[in-house]
Amino acid sequence: MATPVASMTGPDRNRASRLPAVIHLRLTVPHDLVEPTLRVLHDDDCVVHIVRHEGAAIDPPGDAISVDVPKEHASIVVHNLRSIRLHETGGIVLETGGIAVDEAGARAEERARGSSADGVVWEDVEAQSGEAAELSQSFLWFMALGALLACVALLLDSPVLMVGAMVVGPEFGPIAAASVALADRRGALAWRSVRALAVGLPFAVVVSYAFSAGGRLVGLNPEEFAGVSHQLASTIAQPDAYTVVVAAVAGVAGLLSMTTAKSGAIVGVLVSVTTLPAAANVGLALAYEDVGGAFGSLAQLVLNVALMFVAGVVTLVVQRLGYQRRLRKEQAGASRRGPAPS
Repeated sequence: MATPVASMTGPDRNRASRLPAVIHLRLTVPHDLVEPTLRVLHDDDCVVHIVRHEGAAIDPPGDAISVDVPKEHASIVVHNLRSIRLHETGGIVLETGGIAVDEAGARAEERARGSSADGVVWEDVEAQSGEAAELSQSFLWFMALGALLACVALLLDSPVLMVGAMVVGPEFGPIAAASVALADRRGALAWRSVRALAVGLPFAVVVSYAFSAGGRLVGLNPEEFAGVSHQLASTIAQPDAYTVVVAAVAGVAGLLSMTTAKSGAIVGVLVSVTTLPAAANVGLALAYEDVGGAFGSLAQLVLNVALMFVAGVVTLVVQRLGYQRRLRKEQAGASRRGPAPS
């Protein structure tokens, strides 16, 4: 017979309503680093659920250790583990999405500096940006599909279809990755991001041109297309002060959604900027020999990419400064406490 669960009242109910998010760390620790690793973990009062399996690690030979850490404190623990060079001869794996339902986890979150909602797991940001910067077949497929949807939206002057094209387009990923690369001074990531954009955006223009010109030849698309009579095309081809505001806000919101794992916010970013629609409008205008519309759309495209990039870099720098300030406070607190008793 199942044991009934007691109902929670008062403080217990309040605590249960805000169960802390934790990051699970799996550590592969060589024999010579077991004691330094345990010292780092024991000295940190935000580290809970320490489990050690002696001799369980095969490659490299050593111990397997696992711990849980509040989300906002995870990068600090990883920094401390890297300071003893565990990442060079051992292994550090972060698993996100954990929730602590015990008192130890709740106390650890209370001791961690900052808010879980604002916590940035920098290692997760680096992993996401590395994937987003890849010039892959799926990236080009989504660029092509988004460009085709944008072309149809422009021809039909359909805002609904344009929203679909903006959501499908993957171009924000390399822009965000380029921001991370500059903020963290990672040359290889910067090169991959620039390459993805340098290939992906012209590819979208070519796809749009081919669809527009080919459709015009076979009678699918209208013989004439005047941008001034199509509100969407006209708006895209005439960037103004609002273009600057929207792109800057979208850059900040996009990087915040990426660093704080607010996946819902990224959708709003994707439907607020006209990056892929501008690329599609360049191809469409060229197919109809509208040089003015093509240059105006190109200016819209360049402005959006540049402003989102700059805003993203500023956002990351501000967040990084906050993280470094918390790290200095943690290190100062640890030095005042002194070494843990053996």
